[in-house]
Formats: sequence, C-alpha cells, structure tokens
Amino acid sequence: MKTTLLLIVASVLAAAASSSAGLLPATDSNQRVFELRTYHTPPGKMPALHARFRDHSIALLERHGMKVVGFWVPTDADKGSADTLVYVLAHQSRAAADASWAAFRADPEWVKVKAESEKDGSLTTKVESVFMSPTDYSPMK
Repeated sequence: MKTTLLLIVASVLAAAASSSAGLLPATDSNQRVFELRTYHTPPGKMPALHARFRDHSIALLERHGMKVVGFWVPTDADKGSADTLVYVLAHQSRAAADASWAAFRADPEWVKVKAESEKDGSLTTKVESVFMSPTDYSPMK
C-alpha cells in the first residue's frame, strides 16, 4: 500500500508542476508542504464519503487556505479499491497547514456537514496524514 501511495504522490506532483499557480514558492521562511491523506471507510460508506467531499468538503478546504491537488482511489481490490480514498493537499507552510486545519475543524458549516453525513455512523475507520517537503530536484519545489 505504501509503495502504491508513493507512486501516486510522485505522479501527482509531477502532473501538478505545470499547474501550480496560486501556490507560493518554497523559501527558507515559507516552505511549501504537501499533505498526503488516506481515508479508510467501513464497508458500504465510500459513496457517502465521495458525496461529502464532492458536495461540501472541497469548498471548505479551499475556503480555509488548502489547495486540493487531487483525489484517487486504488484500482486493485487488494489495495483497497472498495474502501480507500487518497488525496493530496498543498499548503504554503506547515504552520499554515496547522492553522488551516484548526479553522476547518472549527467551521460551523463543517461541523454541521460532518454530523449530517455521519448520522448513520462514521464514514472513516482510519485517517492517515503525511506531510512532505519537495526535494531540491523536485519540479514542485
């Protein structure tokens, strides 16, 4: 699974290199970071998770300063195609990411959307987050 996710990240960042408008370049005081997030869902909850992102979460993430790079699902059943969602966010810095997530989680609209979408149970069983800095040879630095 980790190998698959790393391949996804490499592909995403390479593809995003040509469309990085709106993101600040990396500097000593403002190191852009990328966040790889992986959500695992209980059986049957993936459609509801997709709907929550499609209908609400993307706009809320962007409202709070997070740039959505893209979303993916594994193509192979043994890698989680039925219950795994992977996405990448770009942040101006790690501090900006922390502030954005704090504001996102406190947003009354998010609190309402989350509660409504989880009235029949949580949409996730596990959420993983990995922050990454581009290498000096990365086209996304």
